[in-house]
Amino acid sequence: MTHTTTDQPARGASGAVVPVLAFAGIVVAVMQTLLVPVIKDLPQLLGTEPSNATWVLTSTLLSGAVATPIMGRLGDLYGKRRMLILSLAVMVVGALVSALTSDLLTMIAGRTLQGFAMGAIPLGIGLMRDMLPREKLGSAMALMSSSIGVGGGLALPAAALVAQHMDWHALFYGAAGLGVLSIALTLLVVPESPMRAQGSFDVLGALGLSTGLVLLLLPITKGSDWGWSSGTTLGLFGASVAVLLLWGVFELRHKAPLVDLRTTARPAVLFTNLASIMVGVSFYVVSLVLPQLLQLPKATGYGLGQSMVVAGLLVAPLGLTMMFTAPVYARLSARYGPKLTLILGMLIIGIGYGAGIGLMSAPWQSAVIAVVLGAGIGLAYSSLPALIVGAVPASETGAANGLNTLMRSIGTSVSSAVIGMVLANTANHVGGVAVPTMHGFRVSFLIATAAVAVGLLLALLLPKQSRPALATQPRASSEDDADVVADAEEVLRGFRGRVLDAEGVPVARAKVTLIDRHGRQAGATLSAEDGTYALAVPAEGAYVLAAKAAGHGPHASSATHTGDGRAIDLDLPLPGETVPA
Repeated sequence: MTHTTTDQPARGASGAVVPVLAFAGIVVAVMQTLLVPVIKDLPQLLGTEPSNATWVLTSTLLSGAVATPIMGRLGDLYGKRRMLILSLAVMVVGALVSALTSDLLTMIAGRTLQGFAMGAIPLGIGLMRDMLPREKLGSAMALMSSSIGVGGGLALPAAALVAQHMDWHALFYGAAGLGVLSIALTLLVVPESPMRAQGSFDVLGALGLSTGLVLLLLPITKGSDWGWSSGTTLGLFGASVAVLLLWGVFELRHKAPLVDLRTTARPAVLFTNLASIMVGVSFYVVSLVLPQLLQLPKATGYGLGQSMVVAGLLVAPLGLTMMFTAPVYARLSARYGPKLTLILGMLIIGIGYGAGIGLMSAPWQSAVIAVVLGAGIGLAYSSLPALIVGAVPASETGAANGLNTLMRSIGTSVSSAVIGMVLANTANHVGGVAVPTMHGFRVSFLIATAAVAVGLLLALLLPKQSRPALATQPRASSEDDADVVADAEEVLRGFRGRVLDAEGVPVARAKVTLIDRHGRQAGATLSAEDGTYALAVPAEGAYVLAAKAAGHGPHASSATHTGDGRAIDLDLPLPGETVPA
């Protein structure tokens, strides 16, 4: 059963909203990178076998994959700021649980709770879309999307320093402290979005997607331990396909699905999500290869013999370059569009990995590789949310970006499994210890280059955009109604007109809601002081425009848009019949 939630517009967003939301993304990345410096020591620290210790990492991955699209949908329904705070709060609880234990099962439980923080990325992007003017949205979304790489790059040396000089549990206390700080800043600075999707939460859809993702990601992450041809691995893959197919059929028939598969099947969304998997693969390869190469002893003949902290510092330019790429992306995207910036980012990543195959003989070369890859990954990551936002209704931003973030997570999971297998199969065994070889490192870079080539092909298949994706859904500003008039003049396809009372007098501050043929909200705005409104349509089809204002009865008008790139004039009287403009 569907329902409509009406909220007052968010108060004016301050200039601190973007850095606060980006900081939340960085906190999420810190949580993911936390245990990288102590991965090899986890079996000893937890008193267990290496195969059991890997669940400390796998549990976070699985919970993050499940939570990301679910929290995005809950944010669309009940408030993105509210769900952002909830995601961070669950992460803080999980960090404290892990900080207080050395028991394997309790540690896995704590790390599972920490994975819920992954929902902060799409929720932050959704908040930015709902609150920021178009001219600021590009660089803001770029920074938010890149924050996971930024945080990972910056946190690696810091986590290495803590792990080298303090008890390893201090890592979790630090993550909990950052989470509490992020929650406090969000409460103080970030207003709630007034945008709400119609419908109720799809519980069965959430359970189906969660089950399918666990069945898919579990054999990907554990296939090397279980054997890729084992009955367990193949059985789980088969079960995941069956569950996800049944889930898809259910979602297509559901009136208010967790994921609108019809929207997801649009070329702009589909190819963006597929390209996101390739970007995720390429991002994680450098994170797996360079730290190991830098820390291997020189006695191997190819290891660079650096300490844990120095290795972290040499890889840190990856995150720093991604952070500084955000404003560059905004300028490029404003001029050429996010499709071309994604293609450019892919090309730079390919150059970085191609050159990196021959640049593995000195520590400074690792820093150069990190800089080049950081620039390319920063451009690619920054382009993804802009492409998604430009292709879905505002009411589905959280869920759509949640699905896109999930695609990146699947990419990193595949990368981790494949590169782990390559390095293990090419390793030399010295005194019972597997030592990665230079051949394995170079094969890993070749795999990353191939993934980028596939991603580049997918980016080229993206439909041509008639205008940059930053021209988002027109909306009224609570401070400056002139923004609404400007937006109305720029609408290329959609509905525009005036909200009038029974005597034909313009009605200001009336809420106008666009509802698609499935009964879902496809957009919403407020009328300006002169009664004007403007709403873009996400696709051609039949729509209902519902208008209401204090002191007036509600009004609804049906209209069909052909999606031909023009605006249809439609006045909305309160109450009364439709008045032709």
